[in-house]
Amino acid sequence: MCFLSLTAIAQKVKIKTGIEVLKEQKFKILEGKRVGLITNPTGVDNRMKSTIDILHEAANVRLVALFAPEHGVRGDAHAGDPVDNVTDPKTGLPVYSLHGKTRFPTPDMLKGIDVLVYDIQDIGCRSFTYISTMGLAMQSAAENNIEFIVLDRPNPLGGLKVEGGLVEDNFISFVSQFKIPYVYGLTCGELALLLNGRNMLSKQCNLQVVRMKGWKRKMTYEQTGLQWIPSSPHIPHPISAVFYPVSGILGELGYMSIGVGYTIPFQIFASEWIKAEELANNLNRLQLPGLHFRPIYLKPFYSVGQGKQLEGVQVHIMEYEKARLSEIQFYVMQEIAKLYPDKAIFENANDKRYRMFDQVSGSDYVRLTFAKNNKFDDIKNFWYKETEPFKKISKKYYLYK
Repeated sequence: MCFLSLTAIAQKVKIKTGIEVLKEQKFKILEGKRVGLITNPTGVDNRMKSTIDILHEAANVRLVALFAPEHGVRGDAHAGDPVDNVTDPKTGLPVYSLHGKTRFPTPDMLKGIDVLVYDIQDIGCRSFTYISTMGLAMQSAAENNIEFIVLDRPNPLGGLKVEGGLVEDNFISFVSQFKIPYVYGLTCGELALLLNGRNMLSKQCNLQVVRMKGWKRKMTYEQTGLQWIPSSPHIPHPISAVFYPVSGILGELGYMSIGVGYTIPFQIFASEWIKAEELANNLNRLQLPGLHFRPIYLKPFYSVGQGKQLEGVQVHIMEYEKARLSEIQFYVMQEIAKLYPDKAIFENANDKRYRMFDQVSGSDYVRLTFAKNNKFDDIKNFWYKETEPFKKISKKYYLYK
C-alpha cells in the first residue's frame, strides 16, 4: 500500500464526511436549536468550505458560539500554547477556549446553547489532544443537559490498527484522557459512542453521530480522495499522522531528533553521536514486518539538534498492513543501547520529562521495565495485552465495515 501520492493533487472524493451528510439532510437535526460548534481549520466540507461558515450561513441553523481546541479555531496557536477567549473576526461569534484556563466547556460558556457539534479531523492516536477535548466536552454536555453531535471523519490510520496498552488511573492526563489503546482504530464518532457506552464519562450524554458515507475501515486517508488540512503544525500531510505514533512517545523526552524541526516530522531518529549506517543495519537485521530503515544525514532547522549535523535513520513503511507503528521507537531505543551503551535513553534523558513520557505511554511500567535491559521484548506483552480485548469491545461501536 503506497502513501507517496501527492495530496495536493486533486483526486476524486470517494466518501462524504459528517458535514456533507448533514448538508444533505438540510441540517434537520439542528433546526430550532441554538448551536455551539467545536472545530478548527480541519472542519471543512468536500469543497473545502469551513463548517463554521456553513452553519453560520445556513438559514435554518442558529450558530451562537464557537469552541477552540488546542491550536485554536483558526489554527493560529502553537502546540501547547494557551488559547484565549476571543471574538471570531469573520462571523462575530464568541470563541470560548478549551485549551486555556479550562479544558472543558463551563456552565457559563454553555448558557443559551441547546446542542454542541464537534467537527475536527483526528489522527487516530490517543495522545493527540482533540479526542480529549471531545470527551471532556461530551461530559460537560451531559452535566448541563445539552445534546452532543459528532460530525464523523476518517481515521487516517484506518480502522484496523490497534496498538498499545490502556491508560492506568495514575496516568490519566490531557494526552491520555481515556482508557483506550495508544492507537485505537476508531473514527471520532465511533470513539464517542464507546466513551458514552462504556461509562468512561462522569455521566452519559445525549449523543448522536452523523455517519460518513462510503468510508471503509481498510481505507488510508489518501484512498478517501479528501484533501488534507494540517491538524497541527507538525502534521502537515496524511503520512505525518501515520508516523506520529512511530516516534511520538520517544519524542517527549527531547533526547534525539524525531524529525520535528526538519522536513519529515516523526519519520526519523537522529543525533550527533549516531552512526547512520550502523544503526540502519542493526534495525534492518531485526526484519521488522513491513519496515525498512534508511541511513539519513540532516541538519534540523529548529527544535532538537537545531543547526547541528545529525545522523540517523529514516523509517520507511513498505507494507502498511504488516507494520506495527508504535513499537518502532522502542526497537530504536533498544538498538541504540546495544550500539552506544553510554547513550542508553533512560540513563541519559532529562528525568524531568519522564512524567510526560509516562503519561503518553499510559503507565510508568513501560519506562521502568524497559530501562532494566533496554529490550522491547520485556514490555511487549504489556504493550499488547489489552489490544485484542479492546478490539472485541470496540466492535460493538463500529459504524463502518
